[in-house]
Amino acid sequence: MKEIVTFFFGLGFVFNASLFIPQAIRIFRNKSGRNISLITFAGFKFIQLNGSLYGYYQNDFILIYGNLISFITCGTVTLLATYYRNR
Repeated sequence: MKEIVTFFFGLGFVFNASLFIPQAIRIFRNKSGRNISLITFAGFKFIQLNGSLYGYYQNDFILIYGNLISFITCGTVTLLATYYRNR
């Protein structure tokens, strides 16, 4: 049972990271990051980075990698929004 819960816990991080992808695609297609709250995404990134650090200190690789993939996809949205706002 523990392995099943661990599997779905890790899978949840994959789903979490994938939720940022449609937003990144929307920004890229519309060439606009006007309707994106950069403060919200900065908060997401802080939480994800903190989660990775916590996973590191707890020796929990699911937390480390799960939060890192979310950090990367969330960072992509943030970078695209920033780029198109300043363009």
